[in-house]
Amino acid sequence: MKSLKRVFDSRELLWNLTLRELRTKYRRSFLGWAWSMLNPLATVAIYSFVFGVLFESNAPVGDPSGLKGFAYFLLCALLPWNFFSLVTNLGMGAISANSGLVRRVAFPREVLVFSNVLHACVQFSIEMGLLAVVLLVAGSPFLPWLPVVILVSVMLTVFASGFALALSTLSVYFRDITYLWTIFIQVWFFLTPVVYAPSVVQDRAPAWANDLLRLNPMRAFVSTYRDLLYDAKAPSLIRLGVMLLSAILSLSIGWFVFNRMGRRLPEEV
Repeated sequence: MKSLKRVFDSRELLWNLTLRELRTKYRRSFLGWAWSMLNPLATVAIYSFVFGVLFESNAPVGDPSGLKGFAYFLLCALLPWNFFSLVTNLGMGAISANSGLVRRVAFPREVLVFSNVLHACVQFSIEMGLLAVVLLVAGSPFLPWLPVVILVSVMLTVFASGFALALSTLSVYFRDITYLWTIFIQVWFFLTPVVYAPSVVQDRAPAWANDLLRLNPMRAFVSTYRDLLYDAKAPSLIRLGVMLLSAILSLSIGWFVFNRMGRRLPEEV
């Protein structure tokens, strides 16, 4: 609670830091914020060609939406995953990139992490807005579930913020964390049903592997986004509970690590 109060009391600083991140994101770029739409579209085009054309992966028909298309199926999971990856990567460098400010000024350092989280939220909102338009044109009747999509997005933000807080301090003390996280998140990506349907693993993997993969919290998040946007149906209440618990646990552990290791940041950064 004290940590939350510190961030709330520093809300003006948080806002100014977020604006700074947003202004410098695509500075001197000809297309500017259009890259927020072009980047995910390029990624989807690549994955659609590799998995949809070369490997002939077929997307299941949305039930009950009737929607079918590998690009739609991929986007509904890829954008949330990219958001999680962006938050953790930006958060990991939040302290190191502002070493001069950390050494010279006394302020709640977690504000640096959350300014990057809010910056990522703006980009995620743009991408999800584009996805919403595409799905509406394609015929997905997901609009009644839009409030639940927003709720799930809040839980995903909290979940990712916990990782960002922990990584921001760990990367200061242990420089190898940056390289290890790059490898780890690549492995995590393919353990999460983003470019394939969960049924592919259920049919081919042994029982112990399926049990292990069910413990993956990002599987719950991407599957819920697909339920809401691609299938246009209510997600499982159990899955919603798992996501809420994962978000609270992640933020609690992340803030504990940050508070425990953050005391000596000015000397270590």
